[in-house]
Amino acid sequence: MAKQNSPSLIEVVKQVAEQQQSQVADVEKSKTVLFQLQAKCQELEKEINSVLLETKTTEKEIHLQDDAVEVTKYQCENLEAQVRALYSENLKLRCDAETVQEEFEMILARNNEYREKIKDHKHLFWEMESKLPVMIELAKKKEFVEELKAKKEELICDLQNPEGSVIKQVQEDITLLKCEITTLKDVINTKRDLLEEEKKKHTKLRKEIEVQNKRYDAILKRLHCQLNKVHSNKRQWHWNIQQLERKAAELRKCLGVAELQNIM
Repeated sequence: MAKQNSPSLIEVVKQVAEQQQSQVADVEKSKTVLFQLQAKCQELEKEINSVLLETKTTEKEIHLQDDAVEVTKYQCENLEAQVRALYSENLKLRCDAETVQEEFEMILARNNEYREKIKDHKHLFWEMESKLPVMIELAKKKEFVEELKAKKEELICDLQNPEGSVIKQVQEDITLLKCEITTLKDVINTKRDLLEEEKKKHTKLRKEIEVQNKRYDAILKRLHCQLNKVHSNKRQWHWNIQQLERKAAELRKCLGVAELQNIM
């Protein structure tokens, strides 16, 4: 019985040893597989950490882009408000310019009408002056003086006649003529004084006309300056609006690019 059981025990031991060796080999294989799996896990963890880092970076960039989009929207709203305000100001300036232009045209028409009246008044004054009794009387007196001069020439011719009665008569006539001439001179002096007074009135009226013309010229210059200033402000506002519109277009373009990036 002992001999029969001994081989069986050896076989059992061999089997156990073979099983142990097989288990050791399996354990080694399992360790190798475990090490490989651990290495793969570490690589996966590194990749996950890298992906998480990239995700956080992307989220930060998205938040920054969202903030930039909000700032851009706010700037666009401000720019649109400024453009609307500038457009309203431009309309107001245009209305003011039209009002100033209308006032200028009215004053210019009034000034032209006033000049026409002054011109007509001057023409009427000259006509009235030529029809004044003083001027008519003066013309008559000039004709009379010419007649007297002609008579004087005739008398000089008659004086060459040796007859004394004629000379006496001539002397008497000359005396009468001198008296008449003296009277005429007095009348002429009186009329001249009246004419001087009329000239003084005319000079005074002319000075008043010049003062009015200077006043209207000053008003016209002031209106020209205001009109030029309005046109200058209009050009400046137009240029500012163009600059703001360009800036708004650039900001809208940037906003579109940012929204496109957010969508992607």
